[in-house]
Amino acid sequence: MTSDLLGLTDRVAVVTGGARGIGAAYVRALHDAGACVVVADLLGEAGAALAADLGERARFAALDVTDEDRWAQVVEETVTAWGRLDVLVNNAGIANAGPIEHYPRSKWDAVIAVNLTGTYLGCRAVVPTMKAAGGGSIVNVSSVEGMRGSTHLHGYVASKFGVRGLTKSLAVELGADGIRVNSVHPGFIETEMTTKIDPSGLPIPLRRGGLPEDLTGTVLYLAGAASAYVTGAEIVVDGGMINGVGHL
Repeated sequence: MTSDLLGLTDRVAVVTGGARGIGAAYVRALHDAGACVVVADLLGEAGAALAADLGERARFAALDVTDEDRWAQVVEETVTAWGRLDVLVNNAGIANAGPIEHYPRSKWDAVIAVNLTGTYLGCRAVVPTMKAAGGGSIVNVSSVEGMRGSTHLHGYVASKFGVRGLTKSLAVELGADGIRVNSVHPGFIETEMTTKIDPSGLPIPLRRGGLPEDLTGTVLYLAGAASAYVTGAEIVVDGGMINGVGHL
């Protein structure tokens, strides 16, 4: 798809967790499509380097997604720099695991705070600006684990189901304001978080692990004009893994 078809030229996007991995792939794809992009992350050195590499249509913003006050500052800084904020990609996330009887409250609280509360805070922070502009697009990154149960991933699964539900409630509430809210549900993606997992042992019909770049087309579609009549949707990008469970 070209930038004209995507309708992202001169749009302004904020990507959380944008310094590396999947988030960095989203940042580069949005930039390549003509958007101005804020790389929002706690990883200052990596985030600043990525923004510098992309040039004047990219900025780094230090952001802990659980910090309500900092969210307000990032929105203000973005609008001051570029005059608008059209797209939010809530990508930042963490994972932890353990059998329920040995899964401490601290692990639960940590993953819910980043994955779910961080997404809620981001949505809440950008909505006034998007309403004033007459619309916008929020893309919340959930997971295939937001659509099924998974052993030991209790906090992660709960957080990703929560992101899925939050997306749907916001889509209903914000539709009249021209703000579309959709969720993306990646399967196994090869990143720093998944280096200890061998994808050859997973029931993936496409017979390979996903790459960050395998997700960018979906995010560009949801961010841009091609999905102008799409809201409250959940798009699974998993190589068919959900369908393949128990059959390969």
